[in-house]
Amino acid sequence: MVELNNFDANEVEPAQDFEVIPAGKYTACIVASEGKATKKGDGHYLEVELDILEGDYKGRKLWDRLNLANPSARAVEIARATLSSICRAVGVMQPKDSGELHNKPLVIRVKAKKQKDTGDIYNEIAGYHKIDAQGGQPAQTTSDRPPWG
Repeated sequence: MVELNNFDANEVEPAQDFEVIPAGKYTACIVASEGKATKKGDGHYLEVELDILEGDYKGRKLWDRLNLANPSARAVEIARATLSSICRAVGVMQPKDSGELHNKPLVIRVKAKKQKDTGDIYNEIAGYHKIDAQGGQPAQTTSDRPPWG
């Protein structure tokens, strides 16, 4: 058990349900990252946490997972291509660790997808782009994830 220090729910507004973010492009930045083992223990992935920086969804969080070590060569290929897009978007071409990618604005392309088993709609990051000179719109120098991603 965890001590709750006399918490009183009468004194705190309840959390609001989060709706899915509409598909589109959003200015965001990576605010945290962590290496995690896969459930089967046969690989590891980089999980990145992103904050949306502007607009109606400012402050909302999204996550992405990059399978950097996995029995599936295709999963690793997709993860490496995604990491390359992130690096190009934030201008850090040879990061020594994922922390070098934090707090640098970029544009993400978000998709809304339907979960096959439950029918629930969820968000997925489908691309990372550099912010152009006007700020907020993607430059044409980076691409979305490969079509198989």
